[in-house]
Amino acid sequence: MAESVWRIPLADVDMGEPEIAAVTEVLRSGWLTMGEKTQAFEAAMAARLGVRHAFAVANGTVALHLAYAALGLGPGDEVILPALTFVATANAATYTGATPVFAEIYGPHDLNIDPEDVARRITPRTRAICVVHYAGYPVDMNPILALAREHGLGVVEDAAHAPGAMYQSQALGTIGDVGCFSFFSNKNLAVGEGGMVVTNRDDLAERIRLMRSHGMTTLTWDRHRGHASSYDVVSPGFNYRLDEIRAALGLAQLDRLDGNNARRKALVAHYRELLAGVPGVEAPFAQPLGDPSYHIIPVLLAPELSRAAVIAAMKADRIQTSIHYPPIHLFTYYRERFGAQEGMLPRTEAVAARELTLPLYPTLGPDGVEQVVAGLRRAVESARQAADAVSAVS
Repeated sequence: MAESVWRIPLADVDMGEPEIAAVTEVLRSGWLTMGEKTQAFEAAMAARLGVRHAFAVANGTVALHLAYAALGLGPGDEVILPALTFVATANAATYTGATPVFAEIYGPHDLNIDPEDVARRITPRTRAICVVHYAGYPVDMNPILALAREHGLGVVEDAAHAPGAMYQSQALGTIGDVGCFSFFSNKNLAVGEGGMVVTNRDDLAERIRLMRSHGMTTLTWDRHRGHASSYDVVSPGFNYRLDEIRAALGLAQLDRLDGNNARRKALVAHYRELLAGVPGVEAPFAQPLGDPSYHIIPVLLAPELSRAAVIAAMKADRIQTSIHYPPIHLFTYYRERFGAQEGMLPRTEAVAARELTLPLYPTLGPDGVEQVVAGLRRAVESARQAADAVSAVS
């Protein structure tokens, strides 16, 4: 771990000699742009997920953009998605000109999108539903797929938190029409910046393949190997390619994925055992669907506790925390551009105001979990005493 002000950081990368060797091999090869390693990474991910097509891309945000664009979203179209997610889930839809329509989560016990609320928000303009497997916990996909079939909608899975997670024997990201992964440095599979788009639909795969690299019919790697001497451009496209260094890191990290996810699972079980004894704190997803990837450990503070005070106390104890997430519909852009307003998603807003994310990463260890929970207990007690003091004065 790099030098840090934190005694226990929120996240940390698990890198070692395999990653160093993989990057060194690429540097010595003299070929840095998308080529053999990228193709190997795509093939390995496709095999791991059990999916027909996998495309490595520059980051998770552009993976989402390609997914929405491949489904044909454009101005006048609507895509239904949760507001309790990173803003990229909605931002990428706006890149196509489509309008994001925000749906509720279930509530404090399950922070994933509620299919019944999705159904209420379908209009003649709806073209797609985007689910987010929050924290790596599977969305209940069966009712989502039923809605999509009934109304002729595309289904995008934002699986940024969920590499290796399963729902009814299917890998998350492979259940809808197209799945999107992020390999940002805090993710379960980390390369720094990077992402993947996966699909079982040949038509979407062809669109994604062209859009990823300028709409070109052949790539630089093809021409380097003598498989082509020129190219045509058959559609508008983007430069959303992944480079060889990150692809090599991805291959090395893929070898660690199952083991690291298993360690995350054990750490979350330890967290749950200890958190049960901390008054004023509850942990969602007590009965998850399928097999999660345990990307983060979110907890909810009692409504009367000041989250800011708890965060400050944890910071003073040099334990890093975070918030996942400020609801997208309350951001200035979404208020001004789409007329979103406070109160439109009461369940989401109530949970988001109480959510606190604790440290979680494979190398944290049980003793680290115990230190975090001890720090949280002290922080909660301090926040409660402050609230009681204010109440007594008033």
